[in-house]
Parts: sequence; structure tokens; C-alpha cells
Amino acid sequence: MKKKQAQILIIDDQDDILLAAKLLLKKHFETIHTANSPKKLVQLLADNPIDVVLLDMNYRIGFEDGREGIHWLKEIKLLTPNTVVVLMTAFGKVETAVEGLKSGAFDYVMKPWDNDKLLTVINNAVAQSRKEQKKNPPQLQAGQSVFMGNAPKIKQAYAIADKVAKTDANVLILGENGTGKYVFADYIHRHSDRKDQPFIAVDLGSLNENIFESELFGYAKGAFTDAKSDTAGRFEAAQGGTIFLDEIGNVPLHLQSKLLQVIQNKTVTRLGEAKARPLNVRIITATNLDLKQEVAAKNFREDLFYRINTMTIPLPSLRERNEDIIPLAHFLLAQLAAKYGRDGLQFQEKALENMEKHRWNGNIREMENRIERAVILCEEATITASDLDLTSISEPDEVAEDLQLSDLEKRTIEKTLHKHQYNISKTAEELGLSRAALYRRIEKFGIDTND
Repeated sequence: MKKKQAQILIIDDQDDILLAAKLLLKKHFETIHTANSPKKLVQLLADNPIDVVLLDMNYRIGFEDGREGIHWLKEIKLLTPNTVVVLMTAFGKVETAVEGLKSGAFDYVMKPWDNDKLLTVINNAVAQSRKEQKKNPPQLQAGQSVFMGNAPKIKQAYAIADKVAKTDANVLILGENGTGKYVFADYIHRHSDRKDQPFIAVDLGSLNENIFESELFGYAKGAFTDAKSDTAGRFEAAQGGTIFLDEIGNVPLHLQSKLLQVIQNKTVTRLGEAKARPLNVRIITATNLDLKQEVAAKNFREDLFYRINTMTIPLPSLRERNEDIIPLAHFLLAQLAAKYGRDGLQFQEKALENMEKHRWNGNIREMENRIERAVILCEEATITASDLDLTSISEPDEVAEDLQLSDLEKRTIEKTLHKHQYNISKTAEELGLSRAALYRRIEKFGIDTND
């Protein structure tokens, strides 16, 4: 039986109650938290996206009127309005539980409980929590430009980023296209001691081999035709700050040695010059490739790999962040609606349901593109599934789940090419790829584009 993605918090001062409830619920729900005091509530709610709180109403001997439970119920609704509260009370205290319902509780269970009854109540509470999250999305705070999310894998990634940001260690960010590697690199820079210095991003995947050295390392006047003046490269432009080298896995082997020299020696020599210029630059790289496999296949230098990955941070795909899909959609809608002056836009319920079911092969970039297009084109105040082009979404079947990632990627590219009548620009945009990256995959998979 597959567990339901939900976080349940059980609060009771009796350890046997906590253990019994946890043993029962952990068979059915992904994450179970327990606490023996409601005073731990504030921190637990701050650190975790709790869907349902199973809250005892009495904690002190001699005070069994349920006042404490009602107090903490109100605190929960104040701190996290979308969290659903189910009260626990001893047999014969129904009138106290009813008062709790009037104060905002979703339901109550009597102790000792019937297991089937408790599971039914908690399942209904999780469903209600999902409705609350869709109906009352978190508000975009002034100046908020980064959506972090609450999925465990992305929280872990940001926790590592916070630690490494304060150092000058080289960082390698791994993740599929569209997972937010640029935003993540920028986050590390803005939380580092270099935050007041330049942040220079370079898409190595789209950099032509002929201009690779001149763009990165700069050139002297007369170094080649059209070199009219001495020009600094991207590394020098990042002096004192951070340089972000995206798609480093796509750098041709013969150019990797030149990149290695700069990183290793912390100097750069412009084309046409012999003088090495000292560099004080923090280096962050990113790729969607498995560099260990690339090293084994002799496509990537092992010494360069070890130079760039002092700290490796993997970013999860959107498929691995199911609980973040709806909040992220609301976050992007708030940003894009403000950008285009379309205040008041909301998502249709069916649109939200289809977004949760969609595979998001293009990850965050795909979602942003779909929502932006919908914001521009929709004529009503509600964005529909049709506006998002998500009208025929279905759950992936078991066969699709078992496909190798490469087979799935090939099928996705072929389907998207056909959809856009083999227009490379439109296909690349929907997939969240650069044209150069799409061409490389077409060649890799032997896809015919002459249809």
C-alpha cells in the first residue's frame, strides 16, 4: 500500500498514546511527527509543512476542562491557517470537543479510539487541508523573489546552501533542466560574504567553441580580427564576487583543460597576452549530466571534476516535490500577475488538480512558461486547465514509471517536436532547454526532425 503524502503532528503528554498513534498512522502517511508538549508547536509548525495536527485537549493533572486544547487550537489556526486540527479527548468529554469544533477544529476522536475511525478522520482531515491550501495560498511577501518550498529534498538543499555560502568552497549544483539551478546559485551568492560584489552567470552550453576563450578569459587588442580594444572576460568581470558556470558538463574535452588551469591557478590570461592576471572569484558550476558517468566515459576530465565539486548539491525535480506544486503555482501566479498588471487572477480548481497530476518534465521553468502564457492570454479572472494547456492530464501508467529516464526523455522530446510542428525554438522553450541543448539531445537520441 502506497503511503499518502502528508505530514501529521501528534501532540499528547502520554508517551503510550504518542507511540500507539504513530505506529498506526505511519503505515498510511509519509511523515509522522510527535511531541509530548504543545509548547513545541510553534517550532514544529515553523520547520515543517504540517497538514494535520492530532491535538490532545488536556495536559495538566487537575485541569481537564479542555481549556489548554482550545488555546492551542487557536494558536495553530493563527500560525498556519491551512493546517487542519483534529482534537483528542477522553470518553465523556464530548461537550468540550464540540466547543473545539466551534473554535475551528475539523473533527474530534474519543480516547481510546477505534483504529478505523481514527484513520477515516485523519484521511478526511488531510483532504480538507489540501482544499484549504488551494483556497488560501500563502501570500507573496513584499520583496520575496525566491520560492524555497517545504519538500524535504529542497529543504535539505537549502540547508546545505546556507552552510556552504559562508565559505569560498567551489559548489557543483546537479539537477534536471528547469529545476532552478541559476536561482540556487544566486541564492548562495546573496548569502555569502561576496554578496556586494558581482554575480556573473555564463551558459556554457550555448557558448560557441570559437569564442569560448575570448568570452571567458578576455582578449588583448589585435588578438584576432575585430579585437579593437583590450577586453576583460567573464572571469575578470566577476572579480571579488561569484561566477556561475551553467551546463559545465557540455564543455568540449579540449577546452576543459583551459578551464581547469584558470580554476586551479586562480589566474586568467587574456588571448593575445602572456601576463597572468590574479583572480579572486568564487566558482559555482551546474549541470544536468551525471559527471561521474561522463568521467568514466572519458567525456569529462577527472581532475576538473574534483576541482569543481568541493561541495555537491543535488536539486530535486518538481516530480519529487509534489507538496510544493500548488504553493509554487500560486507564488508564480502572484509574481506574473503583478508583472502584467493582472491582479485578482486565480486558478480554477480543475487547473490545480491537473497541475498536481502533470509530470512537469520541464520542471519549474515549464510551470513558469505555462502560467505566464495563461496570464497573458486568459480573458477571465480565473485561469483554467485549458489556459494552461493541461486539459488531458492523466496519471503515468506503470509502464511509463518503469521506463529508463533516457527513453522517457526521448519520447517527451519527440512528442513536443511534433506538437510544435518541429519548430526548434518553440520546442526548446516548452521543454525549458536552450536551442543548443535541444540540438544535442536530438543528435544523442537520433531523432528525425525532417517530418
